[in-house]
Amino acid sequence: MRILKFFRTKIQMILLASFSVLLSFTTFEAAPVYNSHVCKASSYYQPNSTFQNTLNTLLSSLISNATLHNGFYSIHIPLQTPNDLKGLFLCRADVTPSLCQNCVTAAANNITKLCNNQTESIIWYDECLLRYSNDSVLDHMVPSITLDSDETVPDSEFTQFSGFLANLLKGIAQEAVNSDVKFATKEVNFIDSMKIYSSAQCTPDLSTFGCNTCLQDAISSIGSCCNHRRGARSLHPSCNLRYEVYPFYNVSADSTQPQISSPSSGKSKVSIVIAVVVPILVAVVLFSIGCLFLLKRARKKYKYNAFIQSSSSIRSEDLTDVDCFQFDFATVEAATNCFSYENKIGQGGFGIVYKGILSNGQEIAVKRLSVTSLQGALEFRNEASLVAKLQHRNLTRLFGFCMEGCEKMLIYEYIPNKSLDHFLFDHAKQRELDWSRRYKIIVGIARGILYLHEDSQLRIIHRDLKASNVLLDENMNPKISDFGMARIFQADHTQVNTGRIVGTYGYMSPESAMRGQFSVKSDVFSFGVLVLEIVSGKKNTDLNQRNNAEDLLSYAWKKWSEQTPLELLDPTLQGSCSRNEVIRCIHMGLLCVQENPNDRPFMETIALMLNSYSVTLSLPRQPPSFLRGRTPCENKLYN
Repeated sequence: MRILKFFRTKIQMILLASFSVLLSFTTFEAAPVYNSHVCKASSYYQPNSTFQNTLNTLLSSLISNATLHNGFYSIHIPLQTPNDLKGLFLCRADVTPSLCQNCVTAAANNITKLCNNQTESIIWYDECLLRYSNDSVLDHMVPSITLDSDETVPDSEFTQFSGFLANLLKGIAQEAVNSDVKFATKEVNFIDSMKIYSSAQCTPDLSTFGCNTCLQDAISSIGSCCNHRRGARSLHPSCNLRYEVYPFYNVSADSTQPQISSPSSGKSKVSIVIAVVVPILVAVVLFSIGCLFLLKRARKKYKYNAFIQSSSSIRSEDLTDVDCFQFDFATVEAATNCFSYENKIGQGGFGIVYKGILSNGQEIAVKRLSVTSLQGALEFRNEASLVAKLQHRNLTRLFGFCMEGCEKMLIYEYIPNKSLDHFLFDHAKQRELDWSRRYKIIVGIARGILYLHEDSQLRIIHRDLKASNVLLDENMNPKISDFGMARIFQADHTQVNTGRIVGTYGYMSPESAMRGQFSVKSDVFSFGVLVLEIVSGKKNTDLNQRNNAEDLLSYAWKKWSEQTPLELLDPTLQGSCSRNEVIRCIHMGLLCVQENPNDRPFMETIALMLNSYSVTLSLPRQPPSFLRGRTPCENKLYN
């Protein structure tokens, strides 16, 4: 047995050596490996139009330049519209020019098939990415895709590997940021039996700050789902980050320099090739077939981490989508200092929210559902599954979850400035929200809801949009939170009836409050209420409550009808805002709160209203009054 094992080992060594020799004299380039793509679903062009002809020209230009410019090339072509058509490709810095061209060619041919008639798209391969857009800023579309391996590190090594991986990714990202070509690779031994290979890359046109920001976001994406996986990658429009337990890039690309050979050495090499390759050609072919088989099987183990995924309904097994980063109760308890009162940062209809700090210094927000909460296991799975599928700058990011015994908790990114209502309805803090910030918040909320309704490939209705569910980050950018009552909406339905009324009084549309009917127009109604609150600085249900007078919607309609809409404006904003923007926001808000859902605009139209003054707004009708037939004690949550 020892002799057989000895010879088997020797044979393997000979095959590996001969295969290496063969590769050193042979140029072999595999076909590019497709990873993923994203299409902007809300913007289309007509077939055989000027846009399509221009796009064909742009893609042809990208292909023809794929062997030049060090693996990166960008172009913009003027259009008969306010925005030019822009495009770029980025090849991995270690691939050859011919492989780069093969990848760009495949990407250009496939992107128009995968994203049919769409004006903004991106496609990723192992070897390159390609994208185009007619938006005024090319990085306007900022999706990210996270791919990971099914294989995990042993539980006994998880803690050690998590810290090791964090340092590795931080280091490789820093090397790429400081590199002249915005690309770096690194291989490090985790344990004697495991070596980790990693790479990081940004598009060369990014500034040092932009590259660092993009890669830090990529690190967060991997850390929130995959830091106990044996391999993962985070793909962004302007950068990418990856690690594996095998060399997925050309390990010698950075270290091997071209050497000048004499004619005699060239002849000698030919002789060596003939002498070495011919006797072992059959063995090499068999070895190659075996490698390809194993590689193909390994690639099948990769799966989407469900940040962008198509589905039409929630299933109980959807919880497996977020199993990749489950927290144990002890970890969460330690992070929140045993859920101390000092760490409490908020309380909602489903429980208390605590601030926490993990052992690696990561700040988190822990939503601990109360044992008596109406949100049961199904709704918990709903929120965990939904938020794990969502990735947008105006939505909160889910880091993980915890479910032990009666405890159910969701772990989110920590947003330092708390929620919008802490600023909007506090006289001392209102002045921190000048008009430019308020308008930015309105635009951000609209983008987030539009993403939920159209661009996430899961038509999702939030059903509880309100000021306390809009968080503000350190730059006062809005992030929509709390998806415990969100529902995936089937694309072939226009309205759904539910026997359970959920939502918050004052924000609920009439059809939801009275009949339990909800649709995308239900969120539009809530958005309209929120816009009027942001403009006025007053809460819908609090306005003139002492006199039992009109609510905010009625008051806004009164001022609109009297042609004095600016009297609705928060007094702290007088003289420091754009009159036209304020009036347009009030007009749009009144259109959103129309009693008949058919009279309300879609979020796509609202986004156009906010971005362009060329969109004509229809005249609103009188909105419904919330105080009609209600008593003050009924002003409470339905959830």
